[in-house]
Amino acid sequence: PMWLALPAGTGFPLQNLPWGVAQPLGGRPRPVVRLGDHALDLAVLADAGRFEEDGVRAALQAETLNAFMALGRPAWRAVREAVTAFLREADGDSGLRERAVHRLADVEMGLPAVIGDYTDFYSSREHATNVGVMFRGVDNALQPNWLHLPVGYHGRASSVVASPRSVIRPHGQLKPSEGPPTFGPSRELDFELEMGAFIGTGNALGVPVSADDAEAHVFGLALVNDWSARDIQRWEYVPLGPFLAKNFLTTVSPWIVPLDALEPCRVDAPAQEPAPLDYLREARRTTFAVTLEAHLQTAAMPEPARITRTDFRHLYWTLAQQIAHHTASGCNLRAGDLIASGTISGPTPDAFGSLLELAWKGTKPIALPSGETRAFLEDGDTLTLSGYATHPDGTRIGFGEVTGTVLPAR
Repeated sequence: PMWLALPAGTGFPLQNLPWGVAQPLGGRPRPVVRLGDHALDLAVLADAGRFEEDGVRAALQAETLNAFMALGRPAWRAVREAVTAFLREADGDSGLRERAVHRLADVEMGLPAVIGDYTDFYSSREHATNVGVMFRGVDNALQPNWLHLPVGYHGRASSVVASPRSVIRPHGQLKPSEGPPTFGPSRELDFELEMGAFIGTGNALGVPVSADDAEAHVFGLALVNDWSARDIQRWEYVPLGPFLAKNFLTTVSPWIVPLDALEPCRVDAPAQEPAPLDYLREARRTTFAVTLEAHLQTAAMPEPARITRTDFRHLYWTLAQQIAHHTASGCNLRAGDLIASGTISGPTPDAFGSLLELAWKGTKPIALPSGETRAFLEDGDTLTLSGYATHPDGTRIGFGEVTGTVLPAR
């Protein structure tokens, strides 16, 4: 049915549904929330006077979520309450309902916000340890700074795109085991299973955000695939870090799940030893339990196969600590900025968040149901990330999907 009427007293409405920006066929982009396989057009509700504040109405008539994100959590919650009331109307305006609800099959989802800046962290101890063991050995797996600060780098915002989006195999410098470097297409294309946080309210330049206040600045979370060319990265990343190996494409889900929806999924974060410096300490050190999966489908496979399952809860450095460290220098964050977690790997081999780890630097290619094996992604492969959080009552909150098919180098 085109309309969803919710009984009074339910706690399911907007706080449990993701936000995005959709472009109805023949129309302009506009903010929406997802209702199953439909999208509720918030601009239509704003035009109809369903929101009291002028600033809210104007923000929801914009073509991105940036202005709405910047209004802060009180405004986000007020909109949720207004939409909840609209959904519960048993005898509402049928004309308004028809104008406001679209089938997802009839709309095109885009980036939910203009991303002014993008920062990618390296916050999974399991992932950092695995990579360190491969390239430096067990005794030097973690760099000396890793247990003392959330390592990160500034990524390329212009190449962040909404899913689904194909990835063209990138070119760069490659260093063979012997001889000088060459230039050509990457032979070791990889995915990175990550979670991203979209900043809502920013901070003024020169004013740090404390770890305890950090989550108040977050609008919500979305899936991220930070595609990586491992052979290019291996040669170029010393001494300044990833460049061409990362800047060619980062794909995000078009749906953002608000933090309010994840509150029932809050869990204790991993213990930290040694204790971090004071500015990174939290009064209560918590994170969120979100199940994350990656599925791979080759051109020879009729169906995708799951190749990993991990969880957001494994991250050693929490989202709050990432934001506290990011702003400790006085760096200002702005509405729509994207903070990515870095690859999320779990403690067991079936929970690693990249092919680099799953196939252990190409030495243990993974087996697929088709009889094929993969050490890295090949042309024609389709990689899909998905995720969900589960409330104690069994309600599941979906994060949508991040999908990309590998195309040959140009």
